[in-house]
Amino acid sequence: MADSVPPSGWLILDKPRGLGSTQAVGAVKRVLRTGGHPKTKVGHGGTLDPLAEGVLPIALGEATKLAGRMLDASKIYEFTIQFGEETDTLDTEGEVIARSDRRPPMAAIAAVLEHFTGEIEQVPPAYSAVKIDGKRAYDRARAGEAVETKPRHVTIHSLRFSGERLDDQLDSAFAATSGRPDPYDPGAPLELSDTVTLTAHVSKGTYIRSLARDIARALGTLGHVTYLRRTKAGPFLENQAISLDKLEQIARGAPLEDLLLPLEAGLDDIPALILDSDSAQAVRQGRVLSELPQTDGLYFAKLGNVPVALMELNGGTAKVVRGFNLPDVAE
Repeated sequence: MADSVPPSGWLILDKPRGLGSTQAVGAVKRVLRTGGHPKTKVGHGGTLDPLAEGVLPIALGEATKLAGRMLDASKIYEFTIQFGEETDTLDTEGEVIARSDRRPPMAAIAAVLEHFTGEIEQVPPAYSAVKIDGKRAYDRARAGEAVETKPRHVTIHSLRFSGERLDDQLDSAFAATSGRPDPYDPGAPLELSDTVTLTAHVSKGTYIRSLARDIARALGTLGHVTYLRRTKAGPFLENQAISLDKLEQIARGAPLEDLLLPLEAGLDDIPALILDSDSAQAVRQGRVLSELPQTDGLYFAKLGNVPVALMELNGGTAKVVRGFNLPDVAE
């Protein structure tokens, strides 16, 4: 039997291809309702395109107050670039708008990756959620308008080939021979690639489709994304993600707590500030705490195991940034 208190925490969904992020939120609401759980707020921590798959954090109850933090968090993606064709959407959903016969050698791909690492400037896709004069770019593009999105600065923390085996090859034979498979035969043909699969750790606001387009163009060819999977969003990893089938078990009476991560799972990078009952009551009333010995910064205040608030500490004084309305009962 479901608890009378609305649930709070995180369901990390392994979103399948073809499902929109809003549809995923709707699916969670439905299984909670069908499973007899009290009505609760549900939101997601960062849009994942319908053609993409992977880690989609779904916030329940008080965790929805942290969904904005997920939007600002860095993310890791695995993606495949198909060389030779560029589409208007920069993925498999769009129409081919240009073709190239050129296929890059592996060593050229390896060499170009460092140029896309660090802070870079990229132009978002025409088919994106960027607003132009108050209207989404993809709405303008679908209406047949010529869309020009403005360049933005993003950070690519790391960009590498997916799979250690390939990395090992590039550290040896490929790197030593400019992409030739046989280091002892200078006449051997270059190994050209129709596709490449990469892993990118990126800042908020990064468009992987734009990254793929720009990598292909830098290699003297064209390309588009044929596979895109998010493997990490903020602190959440793909090994924590559940399938839609697993989610459906909640509707059939499976215990929600077996799948729900606690609210504080979204705050694993923030130090804890341990409160006593008096200070917890003060924080819940919105009062500041003074003469604290901790260094300045953001803290996760808690009473026992119960989250109380996010607090900003400055000069020994802590102020509430975001309060949580949770009962004083440790799970």
